[in-house]
Amino acid sequence: MPETTERATTVPVRDADPFAPDVLQEPEELHHELRAAGPVVYLSRYDVHALARYEEVHAALRDWQHFESGAGVGLANFRHEKSWRPPSVLLEADPPRHDAPRRVLREILAPPALRRLRETWQTAADELVDQVLAEGPEFDAFAQLARAFPLKVFPDAVGLGPHGRENLLPYGNMAFNAFGPVNDLVTADLHRLADLSAWVITQCARDALAEDGFGAVIWAAADRGDLTREQAPLVVRSLLTAGVDTTVHGLAACLYAFATHPEQWQRLRQRPELTRVAFDEAVRWQSPVQTFFRTATTDVKIADAVIPEGTKILMFLGAANRDPACWTDPDRFDLTRDPSGHVGFGMGIHQCVGQHVARLEAEALLTALVRRIEHIELTGPPIRHVNNTLRAWTSLPVRVRPAA
Repeated sequence: MPETTERATTVPVRDADPFAPDVLQEPEELHHELRAAGPVVYLSRYDVHALARYEEVHAALRDWQHFESGAGVGLANFRHEKSWRPPSVLLEADPPRHDAPRRVLREILAPPALRRLRETWQTAADELVDQVLAEGPEFDAFAQLARAFPLKVFPDAVGLGPHGRENLLPYGNMAFNAFGPVNDLVTADLHRLADLSAWVITQCARDALAEDGFGAVIWAAADRGDLTREQAPLVVRSLLTAGVDTTVHGLAACLYAFATHPEQWQRLRQRPELTRVAFDEAVRWQSPVQTFFRTATTDVKIADAVIPEGTKILMFLGAANRDPACWTDPDRFDLTRDPSGHVGFGMGIHQCVGQHVARLEAEALLTALVRRIEHIELTGPPIRHVNNTLRAWTSLPVRVRPAA
């Protein structure tokens, strides 16, 4: 637990830009440099303190009292700046404001509540994989599997109508870009800001949601008084923002992992019960959410460094997930590893409340693939989609050999 103390001055300083396009494409070199520099590094370009080692990132994520989310989990400081949208009542709030929305979502998305979706989602995954394989052995695994499957089953579960779902990923891309600096990635989306925001707000209204979906259950919680009517659409929005992009790119990480580690695919085929381990290991290895910010609520000491009250802390989740002090051979995707404890879903009270949903989607899709595919390999270089926060993809060209 960090403790308040007098300010120390022995903090390594770096002028590195973690949001430069080349770093966003390949962040590992910077991650290594930051871990080697010390437990806390001052990034002068953005006037922020950075944590890149597992121990410090894990501790800060759990310590909401000293590292608040309510001032924003991006570079913008909501103590002094206005958010571009109403702040999330989950991701960008702390207790007590955070408690009721999280309690409602935790109940809705708990494993027992998701069991009724297992058979439906497995059928959907089987049908999708059969359709893709019927078109031939070569295809884009990102577009036709990792993106297509969550965009079908998750909006169905929330209760969205069939039209306009193509807006979900662009809106999420915009939201995750906004956690970084106002760079070219952010300005490129400004022309769509009003339209995409209006579309999402419309989808969160009670009348837009099916009566049997997660969204309707959230509104029912507002009727009972468990949430306010002002909070209900924001909780639905949080579900849509966090529940699609991260799962899409987590599944893409899985498929990329198996296309580049054929021995691990064979291990999964021999032990298909490892599907959820495979997803968590892929999330550790690639970390779809690379960074999040916190704000110091007081002068906080970490090791020999003091982070001043009111300043931003940039936590490198991706670097923590490959910290050799925590993981053996961390740059390797390995199904013999126990990946539990990774910070790819966060940690503490702000840990991703929808992680069980993502695991269920991964289990369904990987199970469908394991039953039908003997071998998977890349046919060309995968193409990354650059985002200020996400380790994302645009294309993953593969060739498969169907199982006999």
